[in-house]
Amino acid sequence: MNQYLVTAYDHTDTDALQRRMNVRPHHLDDAKELKENGNYVLGGAILNDEGDMVGSVMILQFETEEELQAWQQNEPYITQKIWETVDVKPFRVANV
Repeated sequence: MNQYLVTAYDHTDTDALQRRMNVRPHHLDDAKELKENGNYVLGGAILNDEGDMVGSVMILQFETEEELQAWQQNEPYITQKIWETVDVKPFRVANV
């Protein structure tokens, strides 16, 4: 499978954190489904100095670019405009 490092930063308006919290259950449900399907390797929130969530990092794996694109088109943090920037790079998890 092709692996990808996803680094995403949230919008910075005053309602951004509340929007994230409202959408978070849907994002986590989708992550659970990705894990069940073998597409989720790991992920978590990027925190600011106050400990508030301001972005995300995920390592995902898909057989095809089309599967990656389908994920991007359906990811709640993208479709609900939580993430302002999303950077997806090819990645390889080290097997140590």
